[in-house]
Amino acid sequence: MRLTTLAAAVALAITGLSTDTAFAQDTAASNQEIAELRAQVAALMTRIDDLEARDDAQSGINIDTAEALKAQVATQPKVETKGGLKVTSADGNFSMSVGGRLHFDGYAFDEDVASATGTTEFRRARLTLGGSAWGWEYKMEQDFAAGSNLDGLRDLYIAKQFGAGKLTIGHFKPYRSMEELTSSNEILMMERPFASATGLFSGRQFQQGVGYQVAGSNYSIGGTVFNLRGAASPRNEGMGASGRATWAPIMSGTQTLHLGGWISHENANAGSANLSASANYAGRRGPSQSIASTTGASGEQVDAYGLELAGQFGPLFFQSEYANASFGQPVGADQDVETYYVQGSWMLNGGQKVYKPGTGVFGSPKVGADGLWELTARYDHIENQDLLNREAESMILGVNYYINSNLRVMFNYTQGENEVTGDETAQYAVRTQFNF
Repeated sequence: MRLTTLAAAVALAITGLSTDTAFAQDTAASNQEIAELRAQVAALMTRIDDLEARDDAQSGINIDTAEALKAQVATQPKVETKGGLKVTSADGNFSMSVGGRLHFDGYAFDEDVASATGTTEFRRARLTLGGSAWGWEYKMEQDFAAGSNLDGLRDLYIAKQFGAGKLTIGHFKPYRSMEELTSSNEILMMERPFASATGLFSGRQFQQGVGYQVAGSNYSIGGTVFNLRGAASPRNEGMGASGRATWAPIMSGTQTLHLGGWISHENANAGSANLSASANYAGRRGPSQSIASTTGASGEQVDAYGLELAGQFGPLFFQSEYANASFGQPVGADQDVETYYVQGSWMLNGGQKVYKPGTGVFGSPKVGADGLWELTARYDHIENQDLLNREAESMILGVNYYINSNLRVMFNYTQGENEVTGDETAQYAVRTQFNF
């Protein structure tokens, strides 16, 4: 109810009461007193009218100000700082985020036959720029610990959703090997097992090509076609293709079961580098053993397939892969390489691995204020079945301490064994890992 209406009602009541009382009682107030009372009511109504006029004017100003502020906000970019830095244009057509990772390692060796040098190094020092432009995603990542210019180039691609899946064009990892496709920020041990670019696909982690991947709530299917050229390698005519499919028949809040499989084909051609498999059986910077190789000049090919089994049941986690590869030889029969690993962990004070069905890999656990402790173990084996005693293996025991979601400290003890030389060198390694 507006004040004018209320004042009028009050005035009418007072006036009417005064008049009725005057008629009911012959001794009522004089006409002069009634006139004064009416004058006071009239002054009150005038004052109320002035206040209402001011209120209406101020309301108009407030509405205009609110509309002006709303219009100003609509033209300003949105800035987010949670977990990193992200800027999005006001119309949503453009975005940019900045991230990075820093992995600082220290090694010490218990030497046997082979010699090794304990040292410290920056395992990774990456700066990542990502975002979107007119519906296309982009990512540019440089690892300064791996070298300058093209030597340190990692992901460099554009991607867009087409139909049921996502198309990726540029420099990225082919869809093969569960552990290979797991981020280095989230791998269980300090180094990946032999069924990855650490062993079977030695030096062939990122390739130039085209990929397409379809993902659902508990499955993923992807394929890539690529050139046998990394960012820093010379132009060549070698080509490759790979495909991977994953399915999680169990995926509840506390339990996950993962099944997967992949295939890979690499065909060397003019200018191709050698396609080799090797094993750093006593950890990074330790002794290495060549397992098999296909020379690029031979024009031969390497065909491989792999099977994946992994699961998470509360604080317990396990992951295993079996892979077999045939390395073509210019003279004589092809050489078959077999590799497999089994790894697992136990969260000591709560927490559990996070499954990512869109890519079919496990990520790091969610970390609370008290941090998380994780015990880890892995057995890893690789063998050339066509060369006598050409095999290596390693046993790793470790501890991970997640201080928060951005900071982790890792310790690995690796006991290696090389059947070629009889070497049983061991390594003690520690990593401080920070990512944002």
